[in-house]
Amino acid sequence: MGLCVVAAWTAGCSATTRHRVLTFLFDGVPPLEAKGPSDPKPPADGMDASRPQPPALHEHGPYAARLCGACHDAAATNALVAPRDRLCLRCHDLGPDKKYVHGPFASSGCLVCHDPHSSARRFLLVAEPDGVCLGCHEAGDVARIEAHGGAATGCTSCHDPHMSDSPYLLK
Repeated sequence: MGLCVVAAWTAGCSATTRHRVLTFLFDGVPPLEAKGPSDPKPPADGMDASRPQPPALHEHGPYAARLCGACHDAAATNALVAPRDRLCLRCHDLGPDKKYVHGPFASSGCLVCHDPHSSARRFLLVAEPDGVCLGCHEAGDVARIEAHGGAATGCTSCHDPHMSDSPYLLK
């Protein structure tokens, strides 16, 4: 009955008004894409190779499932359900069982490298993998290390970003 009322209520409305009503009533309504008079009509298959496509979005499981309560306490104005330094380890079993542990990981600084909700990059990284590393490690210092001379691969091809039994977090 309720959906019939909404359908009847929005039948004569513009696309913008219908979208506003739907987003008010429902979570997860995709954004309204404005089509101006200069916008060409998309091909029948919905794909337009001439326009750049947005990067694929990787979402954290609870965020994608809209299980905000896994990390946030809605009753406490969206506060975290556990202290920030223990929140990720409630679900992710990455216990420091190796001899060498990366500093941010050891201090529960997961958010230094990972976005807790979504990212255009694998593993919810806040930047490209080498960009994440070079956010803390100086490129000039890294380049001066003899083993890095002429390295054409990324940091994580040789180093584990969390922990290792080998010095320098080597794999």
